[in-house]
Amino acid sequence: MSENAQSGRRTPSTGLRPVKRFKRAAPVTGGRKPRRPKRTGWRRLIPTWRMSLLGLAAALLLGVGLFVLGVTLVKVPDAHAAATAQSNTWLYADGSVITRTGQTNRQNVSLDKVSPAAQHAALAAEDRNFYHEGAVNVQGLLRAAVNTAKGAGTQGGSTITQQYVKNTYLNQKQSVTRKVKELFIAIKVDATESKDDVLSGYLNTSYYGRGAYGIQAAAHAYFGVDASALNPAQGAYLATLLNAPSAYDVATATPAGKQNAVNRWNYVLDGMVKEGWLSAEERSATTFPDVKDPQPNPGLSGQTGYLVNEATQYLTSNQIISETELAKGGYTIKLSIDPARQQALQDSVQAQLHDTLNPDKRKKDAAAQAGAVSVDPKTGAVVALYGGVDYVKHYVDNATRRDYQAGSTFKAIALAAAFENNAKTQDGRTVTPRTVYDGTSGRKVRGGKGTPYAPPNEGDRSYGQISLQQATDWSVNSAFAQLAQDTGLQKVKDTGIALGLPGSTPGLDPVPSIPLGAATPSVLDMAGVYATLDNGGKQITPWLVQSVDREGEAVPLPAHKTTQAISADTANQVTSMLQGVVSDPGGTGWRAKALGRPVAGKTGTTDDQKSVWFVGYTPELVTSVGLFGQDPSSGAQVSLSGVGGIDGAAGGQFPAQIWTSYMKAALKGVPVSDFQTPADGGDSSGATDLPTAPSSPSSTASTGTGSNGASTAPAAPTTPPSDGAGTGAGAGSGPTTPAGGSNSGGGGVTSPPTAPPATQQPTAPPTTRPTGRPTGRPTPSTGPTTAPTTQPTTQPTGGPDTLTGAGANAG
Repeated sequence: MSENAQSGRRTPSTGLRPVKRFKRAAPVTGGRKPRRPKRTGWRRLIPTWRMSLLGLAAALLLGVGLFVLGVTLVKVPDAHAAATAQSNTWLYADGSVITRTGQTNRQNVSLDKVSPAAQHAALAAEDRNFYHEGAVNVQGLLRAAVNTAKGAGTQGGSTITQQYVKNTYLNQKQSVTRKVKELFIAIKVDATESKDDVLSGYLNTSYYGRGAYGIQAAAHAYFGVDASALNPAQGAYLATLLNAPSAYDVATATPAGKQNAVNRWNYVLDGMVKEGWLSAEERSATTFPDVKDPQPNPGLSGQTGYLVNEATQYLTSNQIISETELAKGGYTIKLSIDPARQQALQDSVQAQLHDTLNPDKRKKDAAAQAGAVSVDPKTGAVVALYGGVDYVKHYVDNATRRDYQAGSTFKAIALAAAFENNAKTQDGRTVTPRTVYDGTSGRKVRGGKGTPYAPPNEGDRSYGQISLQQATDWSVNSAFAQLAQDTGLQKVKDTGIALGLPGSTPGLDPVPSIPLGAATPSVLDMAGVYATLDNGGKQITPWLVQSVDREGEAVPLPAHKTTQAISADTANQVTSMLQGVVSDPGGTGWRAKALGRPVAGKTGTTDDQKSVWFVGYTPELVTSVGLFGQDPSSGAQVSLSGVGGIDGAAGGQFPAQIWTSYMKAALKGVPVSDFQTPADGGDSSGATDLPTAPSSPSSTASTGTGSNGASTAPAAPTTPPSDGAGTGAGAGSGPTTPAGGSNSGGGGVTSPPTAPPATQQPTAPPTTRPTGRPTGRPTPSTGPTTAPTTQPTTQPTGGPDTLTGAGANAG
């Protein structure tokens, strides 16, 4: 409404609003399209197709430019200067020189002096497309890069041209810089040399092991023929060696290494057939060739070769240095070996074993092969190693071979497994050193599946009802077979691996015979296991190489990891029990008591006495000694019975004597210290732990067993235990003192009885249980209280502690 000025009346408004003006679109002139709106937000970060194309072209040009620049700038080095091998210097821990190695065995030959079969074998093994490809296999390089990125380790992927360049002009180090140089040099070489020249150079510069560079030297080293005379089987074997020379040397390789070598050999021959280089008929008629025994360098005589070989295996197997690079030389390698202790170990084996042998009069003496290793339990350092009589005469290292059973030395592992896993008997009682088991020979194990395992004791002796401590002192098979069943066979195996045994140890299977030592670890392996027990359950894999450098530059070594394999109390408890093996006047390891220090250890004797052991330790040092029976002609395993003129063989004889003699010298001047005491005080005296209720006798000759295989009452063995083992129901874990003294370990006797107890066992369990251990333990009437100064000419009255049946004997 609006108000009239004159009349004052309000008149209605027309309500007209201003008309909106619309902008007229500008006319399109000259056919031009409207502008695209500008990008906003995150779209501004995406390059346009023009920018992408331009960037790709620039990168391509840059790559080509850099490639051309690389080819231009990278020069092909002097092949002769790079291929000249230097010597390696090997040092003891104190810096004194052990030896120098590195003499080059090389004789170059032209390609027409290499048999076609050997040429084709190398191609089938390493590069089947060699004559049809360039210098670089891009697909192989990409595959190697992907595998390396996935953490599968440094991978190959090189052509024969690249390998020839690496062998001749560069080092073996796996690095990006070296790989780039290798690529550019390979391209230049491929452009300037013929394929035949490259193949010839490759065959002449490759390392085949045994110090042999080139196929001509290798043909003589392995087969005693010229390269021109190599047949397909021999050529395929030499081609196999290119992949891993030492690991595939069937003369010295492990059983697994030999099988791997055969598999690789078959792969090469099958490749030759596939490529048309060998007929199917020839292939089927081809058999694995006979390989010569290696001829060690005279500079590696005595123990030197064993030390150098073991250190070499450590460096190459851990991919610290390749075999080829090490063979080129220039390295200074310091070992952990203490020269004084090394000499002491050699002297002890000589005096306690070899000086008593006479192979000319007793042919059996030639079968004795000793191996020994001494380890610092706190660091894992190998301070002494004895591999055999002489590396140039016996190249198989007795300290590291894995083909002889461990026997009753494995019982320490069974004890650790039982205590660590709180094992319970079949009627539910926790296993302790006082737990009573049935020591009847051939007694059937309770709680297993299938046909019951019933191992005999040595000499088929029955010990009646004995504590676990006694069973340890006297190495009673029947008791330990039941202990392993009570613990769990898989747990026994797992404990062995945790303590330091390689998982691949031959014979290390969760079977009823596992606690009796059916597995075949090396002397070094067992030293490592016992070092873990000595080190409070902390496992450190034994090592031999202390440092490596080349031309003043240190080569990184892997750290020595420490793992708590078992609890400290478990380790201390096992150690306490193993002291009884030595301190018990009837223990199988009584000779080691002559050391005059606290000693824990275990003997071992295996099937038909083919190997005998003693592994023992003090708080400061662990030493493992093995004696193996090997036919000097065939290499077959044979019994040691008769060696040294002794009827029978046992770990408490030669091995324990070598151990004691060495440890006296190795620990001279070292203060005496005691083992750590377990939580229960390490006292195995007192009431024995018996089953809650008896059961009917077993079908063997048992006097009555509970459901766990533990008897309801102690009974005396019919005869003294083997190798000077005593009788009676007591158990000892600590060091003993002479008659009339005290025993803080709780297992010694204050006044040994003069006669063994009655041999007749009760026909029925008594109505009451014993409340305490007997006051004394019988001592063998002929067993001396100290170790003899010379090897006995007759077996001790108890006889050997033998391993029999499917697993092992007492030891």
